[in-house]
Amino acid sequence: MEPDKSEGAFRRALQYGLSVFQVDLDQSASPFRRALQYAFHDWTEDMSWSRRLLTLVGLFIQVSALGVALLGPSFKAPVHAKRVLPYMVVAILIYAVGLCLMNGMLTSEFVRKTQLEADQLAAEQIQRTLHPQSVGDLPGYQLQTFYKPIRGVGGDYFDVIELPDGRTLLALADVSGKGTPAALLAASIQALVRSISNIAPDPLSLANQVNHHLCRYSPPDRFATAVFAVLSLPTGELTYVNAGHNAPILSSSNRATFLESTGMPLGLANEAEFQCQKVLIPPGGKVLFFTDGLTDGIGGQKPEERVCEVIGNDSERVMSNLKSLLNPKFNEDDVTILLLTRLVGTTQAFSANSEPVDPSRHS
Repeated sequence: MEPDKSEGAFRRALQYGLSVFQVDLDQSASPFRRALQYAFHDWTEDMSWSRRLLTLVGLFIQVSALGVALLGPSFKAPVHAKRVLPYMVVAILIYAVGLCLMNGMLTSEFVRKTQLEADQLAAEQIQRTLHPQSVGDLPGYQLQTFYKPIRGVGGDYFDVIELPDGRTLLALADVSGKGTPAALLAASIQALVRSISNIAPDPLSLANQVNHHLCRYSPPDRFATAVFAVLSLPTGELTYVNAGHNAPILSSSNRATFLESTGMPLGLANEAEFQCQKVLIPPGGKVLFFTDGLTDGIGGQKPEERVCEVIGNDSERVMSNLKSLLNPKFNEDDVTILLLTRLVGTTQAFSANSEPVDPSRHS
């Protein structure tokens, strides 16, 4: 026998404490202002037009019933109990019909939204498993990550993949849009990157193949910006492709270098071309990979300069300081941060057979 879907929805609502009827409130608003937003919010706005009409009809019937109860006897004078009683009975019956109709519609909407949010909760759990739960040991380096979706699920994707020969792949992407549609495309990119990295783990091949796939299998209005970077642990050489993404920032000796775009966003044009660039991360240097949710969430003018000031600091609280820059008033997008730091004296941690890299070869 098929289980009752509504019963399961209510059980999940109680189990997970789901807020079924959500209102987009200004989190910085005062409690009084948010109470007014709740009081005057149209709770039927997400219903289909037919259900919404029936709900409003039920509300109108209740108001009409109150009118019959209050105004009906006044047309008859003098007012006696025998004359009032029929009006009251009719009013109660009309009110009950309207109440049942409105409650039925609202309850069905409650069940529908509970099922949707239960599915969204499952999507959140799945997406958390797609992101690295813990970053593996990178000898001579420190890698810190931060991910915060603006909704339950988001369109930001990042991954850290260990490659042969002392190399590590860092991948970061930002899918257009928000919520579940963006999360589905981000999951597709994650699977692609994992699959391709087993065969051709170089940034140029990744960018080309992911771009071809998105152009062929994603909707025309969907695209993604991305950065694919391969780090050579012994030498500190970073080989990267920036597909229309926010420029990562290389900070060293109080100097910031932006790793600008080397190609257009993925999924816009099948014939798009990408270029591969290389930089050297010196001991003590940092590379910040981030999505536009970071700079957009800071607000004000020239947020990139404030970010550069933070990562240029030698403090061990760089990641905490970056997160403290986010202003809830401006934070309307997913935020992903990868902070890679090359520790001082890392050259001692590798084999003497490693070939040194000439910094003059890198721009």
